[in-house]
Amino acid sequence: MKLKKEFITHDSEEGQVMVAAGNAGFSGLVRSNHTAAFIVDQLKSETTEEQIVEAMASRYEASREVLVRDVKGILAKLRSIGAIDE
Repeated sequence: MKLKKEFITHDSEEGQVMVAAGNAGFSGLVRSNHTAAFIVDQLKSETTEEQIVEAMASRYEASREVLVRDVKGILAKLRSIGAIDE
């Protein structure tokens, strides 16, 4: 899976902002905290849910259960706006 090219991100001190450009089928702005931004950044290249969880585990001190829940939640939101190519 990968973030669709129509979704552009911008990082700031507060987190990340993602906008849909072109014919993305979504018009709006998505604000992400640093954890969600990390997940979105992982999607900038071809990856799997498991690879994202592993990347999160190497960066954040949290239980695997929490990491899996967070990744699944963010991916579900991104899917709901059509931001992911599966």
